[in-house]
Amino acid sequence: MTSRTAAVTLPASVGGLLAAAAAFVAVVDPSRPGHYPPCPFLLVSGFYCPGCGGLRAVHALTRLDVGGALSFNPLFVAVAPFLVYLWAKWLSSAWRGRPLRTRLTAPVAVWSFVALALLFGVVRNTPYGAFLAP
Repeated sequence: MTSRTAAVTLPASVGGLLAAAAAFVAVVDPSRPGHYPPCPFLLVSGFYCPGCGGLRAVHALTRLDVGGALSFNPLFVAVAPFLVYLWAKWLSSAWRGRPLRTRLTAPVAVWSFVALALLFGVVRNTPYGAFLAP
């Protein structure tokens, strides 16, 4: 195995696992009870977490139903293209033998996303943000 192949193994494996998971969610509808465990945060607290509705959003996106995905979890739909970009950049950087460098991985960007996700989680549980609930 060459060093280039070894470097690409991890990002390629992560991409393959995520593609397989998305294919499974595409086939097994998360809206039908009994196929997936409930959100532990929702189960314990009664509040929606920032990720609630994410599986249903993935299911809708695999059917090219962007409106449906937005109704389940608009934060996930907004962030998904950035995640795909980061994965592609990671794969490309690994192929070239260089470290991953992008503004999206800078500490200020990461902490801004964490703050946005927490704010989203709080707002979607208020009467003013009820439209954000799954």
